[in-house]
Amino acid sequence: MGRTKLYLDDDIPSHSKRVWRLFAAKPQGLIGLWGVAILLLLSCLGPYIAPYAAEYQDQSALLMPPSWSNQGAVSHFLGTDDLGRDIFSRLLHGAQYTFGVALLVVICALFAGVIIGSISGMMRGLKSSILGHLLDALLSIPSLLMAILVVAITGPGLSNVFWAVGISLTPQFVRSIHQTVHDELQKEYVTAATLDGANPLQVFWYVIMPNVWDTVIIQTTLAMSAAILDIAALGFLNLGAQAPMPEWGAMVMQGLDNFLFAPWTVTIPGISILLSVLAVNLVGDGLRSALAPMRN
Repeated sequence: MGRTKLYLDDDIPSHSKRVWRLFAAKPQGLIGLWGVAILLLLSCLGPYIAPYAAEYQDQSALLMPPSWSNQGAVSHFLGTDDLGRDIFSRLLHGAQYTFGVALLVVICALFAGVIIGSISGMMRGLKSSILGHLLDALLSIPSLLMAILVVAITGPGLSNVFWAVGISLTPQFVRSIHQTVHDELQKEYVTAATLDGANPLQVFWYVIMPNVWDTVIIQTTLAMSAAILDIAALGFLNLGAQAPMPEWGAMVMQGLDNFLFAPWTVTIPGISILLSVLAVNLVGDGLRSALAPMRN
């Protein structure tokens, strides 16, 4: 028995351990994971470690370039905007409005999508067909366009953006989970579990759901990058966070008037958005590569 237990523990690693080994084998995924961890940390601690308040204006340092420029100063590491506000501090404060809100939106959309998608996926016949066509119709509308439509109805503001982006992302979760559950129902092991006397709830939770988590994880990374871009885009269009809130997309929009002679007011928050999406996508690509052998 001792030899058998040792064999099971050492030679047959758990599913999560195997996925982690495959994920860690590629440096791109680890780089993305570190980036996401840093963004999550900044979303929680950014306002506390920022050297200045987000709205603090230094009238003696209007449009000061970054510190690596000859006209820059270490006191304003990434420069200032046209009101003398420290860009580095505003980026730290704004992490919670761009990345933090995107994370909360995705969690809520994931929760709603898992519930609705699981219930609909277990349906058969006409109900399942009608819901599938309805989801296809909703997914034909780009998430950003749907978010703009919701904000146009509810009005601008970060709280309305939260609901708008959440509503636009939920059908993606519902569709992917609905399709996965529906496909798993056709497998022989589900039929075997049903013939063994398992009720529909037991079949779903103990038989189907362990094979759905991979889809949930991959869809979450895709939705996270889409949420960051949608929130930033709505802020850029002045439909999201309103001034003086330091949301990264709004910061890009506010710096456009000074772009020709103060490009750092646009490029620095723009690069922050780019790096955030890149980090999430690297994690997503790493997870897809790690989970692919598990699904084969």
